[in-house]
Amino acid sequence: MRTFTSIALLAIGATAQVIESASFGYGKTISPSRDSIPGWNIGGEGHEPSLLSDKLILTPPYPGNTRGSAWAQTAISQEEWSAEFQFRASGPERAGGILQLWYTRDGQARVGTSSIYTVGQFDGFALVIDTHGGRGGSIRGFLNDGTTDYKSHRSVDSLAFGHCDYAYRNLGRPTVVKLKHTNSIFEVTVDDKTCFLTNKVKLPAGNTFGFTAATPENPDSFEIFKFLLSSASGQGQTVPSQQGSTQQQQQPISNQNQPPVIRDTGNPVIDAGIGAQFVDLQGRIQLQNKATNTIIQDLKAQSGKNDARHTEIMQKLASKEQVAALDARLQRIESLLQNIQRDLEGKDYSSRFNQLQDTLRSSHLSLTENLQSHFLSAITASSPRMGFFIFLVIAFQVLLATSYIIYKRRRANMPKKFL
Repeated sequence: MRTFTSIALLAIGATAQVIESASFGYGKTISPSRDSIPGWNIGGEGHEPSLLSDKLILTPPYPGNTRGSAWAQTAISQEEWSAEFQFRASGPERAGGILQLWYTRDGQARVGTSSIYTVGQFDGFALVIDTHGGRGGSIRGFLNDGTTDYKSHRSVDSLAFGHCDYAYRNLGRPTVVKLKHTNSIFEVTVDDKTCFLTNKVKLPAGNTFGFTAATPENPDSFEIFKFLLSSASGQGQTVPSQQGSTQQQQQPISNQNQPPVIRDTGNPVIDAGIGAQFVDLQGRIQLQNKATNTIIQDLKAQSGKNDARHTEIMQKLASKEQVAALDARLQRIESLLQNIQRDLEGKDYSSRFNQLQDTLRSSHLSLTENLQSHFLSAITASSPRMGFFIFLVIAFQVLLATSYIIYKRRRANMPKKFL
């Protein structure tokens, strides 16, 4: 497939030239190096994006909550350009994630690994691919002149100027997205079908292209197979031709571990398709092995934690000597209780209970008699005597009579005043 892409590019080389400094994936492999892509900076959060022979895996299928980015190192000086990239998203049924293609000024410094919902005041264009609205997939376009802070905006979804619905997940093949920007038109197509088209958007030169992807806890795996940027004005460099590509496609495709043998069918198209399938299968196996190793490491770490907890619990539990001592104490208490029970069952305490009852009865009678006599004597001693009371009444009457007589005499002897 890459051979036919190169031939097609050579056929239209007179009108559109590939900008190699901002493109990748147009040759036999996505990059001549296994660690990096020439002219691009690759980074991530929570993991490191994987670079295989035919694709760049921005977010892995495991674990989730990861971010990946790839940014071109050189800015685009052309005002009219066309871009094409191929991606694939795969994951469980209810997985999710978001993929962005950016064309912004100082993209790596201002955007980094952010998504359209976490980016600040970027200056440029963003093409967002996600499952917005629960419709199975959507592709939307956003613009910003550096004045709108998307991170703090109340409704980022309302800022999209163009969109279309497209179910891109788990297709089993790459999805081809093309962008065309000229002085008169800006168009986005998906699998040769127009997504949105406008003549009111004009992007300035000097911006850089970049990809960012982010996933939730249940993630999708986003894979980028190719990004091809060409200039409509003929500026740039042509893609170098691949001589003998048909013969090379008929040869076994190299693998990092063991090369699978591909038999020559005599048909270059079939051989190229089989080779692409083997390369894709190789990448999937490598990705699965990496995810399996990560799971094994997590299980080992969890096993170590469980062993440490088990040891700590065993240390806190009672030892055999302590359990034996406690058992001996319980046996002694049990024997004492049995002896008391035998004593109570073997002896007759009825006579003692009768004696105790008689003693209590006699004590009650004597106490009642003593209390009654004591109360009578106390009441008699404390009650006032009648003779003393009569004497007080007579003395009070005599005192009143004497006072009255003295008062009359003194009044009679007082001098009289006549007016």
